[in-house]
Amino acid sequence: MKFINPKVDYAFKKIFGSEQSKEILISFLNAIIYDGEKIIESLTIVNPFNPGKIISLKETYLDVKAVLVDGSIVIIEMQVAPMTAFNKRVAYNLSKAYANQLDKGENYPLLNPAIALTITDFILF
Repeated sequence: MKFINPKVDYAFKKIFGSEQSKEILISFLNAIIYDGEKIIESLTIVNPFNPGKIISLKETYLDVKAVLVDGSIVIIEMQVAPMTAFNKRVAYNLSKAYANQLDKGENYPLLNPAIALTITDFILF
C-alpha cells in the first residue's frame, strides 16, 4: 500500500489540520511539546489565516492553527525547502498570533500563551 508523503502541504494540512484528525493533532502535540504526557485533552482547530489587525501588516497563512482549552494558541508550520530568513518568518507569525489576541482597550493579562511548532526538512538553527 502506498501512502502520501506527509511533507506535502496538502497532506500535512489534512493529517493535522482537519476536524477529522483532531485526535492525531492532540497526540502529536502532546508527544512533541509535553514529552508524551497527556496534557492536551481537547483543542479547537481554527482558520489558519493570520491577518494583520492593521491594514499595512503582511497577511500570512499558517499550515495549522489551534486553540487549546486553556486559550493557548498553537501555530504549526511544515517547511521542506530552506528559504531566506525563514527563522524571521517563524518569529513574525508567532508574534502576530500572540498580538492579534487583544483589541484596543483590552488589558495585557488577557493574553494567552502562544506556541510555534515548526517542522523543517533542513537544519534551521
